[in-house]
Amino acid sequence: LVLSVVASSGTAIAAQPSPTNCTDRTTALKHLSSAYKEQPVAMGLSSSGGVIEVLTNEQGTTWTIIVTMPSGVTCLVAAGEGWEAVAPIAQGKIL
Repeated sequence: LVLSVVASSGTAIAAQPSPTNCTDRTTALKHLSSAYKEQPVAMGLSSSGGVIEVLTNEQGTTWTIIVTMPSGVTCLVAAGEGWEAVAPIAQGKIL
């Protein structure tokens, strides 16, 4: 899996998925598990119908965001280092 990132207005955003960073979900999860010891820690449904997943390892040293589209194709959206879970915030207060 390869990630292409572009900068826009000082913010890094993932470039459009390409065949080099897309595969089936099972292959993506096996690769991220074996190469980085990452497992899913959060998920959600995007407005485009894709399932977004955040993966990280127990130490939080690496993280990856993938999207699985309704067609079954899974693409790498972003990856990095130094993952840290934060407490949820509701109405300006930490829960």
